[in-house]
Amino acid sequence: MSASATATIGGGSGSVGGSSASDDRIDPHRLFTFIAMVFGMFMAILDIQIVSASLSEIQAGLAASANEITWVQTAYLIAEVVMIPLSGYLSRALGTRILFAISAGGFTFASLMCGLSTSINEMIIWRVIQGFIGGGMIPTVFATAYIIFPRSKMNVITPVIGLVATLAPTIGPTVGGYLTNMLSWHWLFFVNVVPGIFVTAAALILIDFDEPDFSLFQDFDWVGLLTMAGFLGALEYVLEEGPRNDWFGDDAVLAMAWVSGLSAIAFFARALTARQPIVDLRAFSDRNFAIGSMFSFVLGIGLYGLTYLYPVYLGQIRGYDALMIGETMFVSGLAMFLTAPIAGRLSSKVDSRFILMAGFISFAIGTYWMTYLTKDWDFWELFWPQIFRGVGLMMAIIPINNISLGTLPPERLKNASGLFNLTRNLGGAVGLAALTTVLNDRTDLHLARLHESITAARRPAVETLDMLTKHFSSFGSDAKLMALKQLNGIVHRQGEVMGFADVFLMLTWLFLALALLAVVMKRPSGLGVSGGH
Repeated sequence: MSASATATIGGGSGSVGGSSASDDRIDPHRLFTFIAMVFGMFMAILDIQIVSASLSEIQAGLAASANEITWVQTAYLIAEVVMIPLSGYLSRALGTRILFAISAGGFTFASLMCGLSTSINEMIIWRVIQGFIGGGMIPTVFATAYIIFPRSKMNVITPVIGLVATLAPTIGPTVGGYLTNMLSWHWLFFVNVVPGIFVTAAALILIDFDEPDFSLFQDFDWVGLLTMAGFLGALEYVLEEGPRNDWFGDDAVLAMAWVSGLSAIAFFARALTARQPIVDLRAFSDRNFAIGSMFSFVLGIGLYGLTYLYPVYLGQIRGYDALMIGETMFVSGLAMFLTAPIAGRLSSKVDSRFILMAGFISFAIGTYWMTYLTKDWDFWELFWPQIFRGVGLMMAIIPINNISLGTLPPERLKNASGLFNLTRNLGGAVGLAALTTVLNDRTDLHLARLHESITAARRPAVETLDMLTKHFSSFGSDAKLMALKQLNGIVHRQGEVMGFADVFLMLTWLFLALALLAVVMKRPSGLGVSGGH
């Protein structure tokens, strides 16, 4: 980024970030530019979860296996995680206008090709490209907010960004369910084409607030990029394939674990020694930012993890189709939308640490409510847990940004914003794999215990078996076998439900612990993001 742009971020004299009366307003032209960019970020984040409620339809359409279809979602998320820290460097080298136009245009083309894919391999390749290129839009929007708006307005702008960052993945299953039900799974991707063209054109025409610095490419840290990609990509492979393949008992998983570990060592060493590292880790020396990044990581687990768990429960236990899953999941999105302006107003009047604690406690209440889950829970039983989840997410994400960035010097804000997005998305990637692992392990444990308890000496089991045998009596000699099969299905479903309850209890304790940890954070010297000086 040019020196003038850097000065603007710092809020120097005469900059947008300054405090003079002439600068303490929002320019309409730049507001429209920002809205177009936010819409591009919305599409990029939406596509993480838009496929989650429709994976079975995509699997059938592409003739994919159960193991392969999960990579339609995972490949996108990991590719996006790799791009997010890189985008800060690219925005300085290419300028915001070129980077955002390439990101939006490339994302749009990759979306078109995803919809036209005829095999699972094609789909995974295009999803990687879609996630990698589209990931450049997300941190660029965060950084742009610091460039073009006065700091006094950040308590209005931050809720908008926070709403998009949390609402998009939450309503993804809803949008995906409607598109799949009304049209076909191909439209999960075709829906991006027309808006993507608009965002690309708007970026080329409207963005004019910084200049590229192509000389930065002379010192581009290729080693840092490759080691980071190896670290994150191999880690995700281990977390994704480990539960299904006996973890390190599988040669491929063990090999990728070594790749991830060695790449991580090389990446962190490079980030600390390179002249122009793609990720500047010095921001973590600030206590608030370090703790806030941990909060952001765990918030990613809650955001993406629960957006994964709810559809799995509704699909496997309740037998919902994509549309029904989407309609049920819409509640959290509505709660977030209604909470955003309230959270934004509170951020300028109440100690951000208290808002953060309230957000995590609300989230914990929602997950604790889910520990009473049964196989019969429907829309209304899930209503209040989703309300608490939606309110908690919005109440947490705004103060997390404000508290963490509020004590950093201005020259670190842009890099810190990229790291912040990285931790949230990395938390989502690790969370998806970790929650799946815990769910599988706890389900297996409960199934083993249930099978041990169902014996001929247990009267309820015998009575249930007799009742089922009578129910299938019209099938003659097969009645007993069919009754046993039905009983086994009932037991298996109950084991899965108990596994879900255990996962929600684990998340409850996690978010309660984070609520207590907020006490150790220092209060920023100012309000919201504008507090950093």
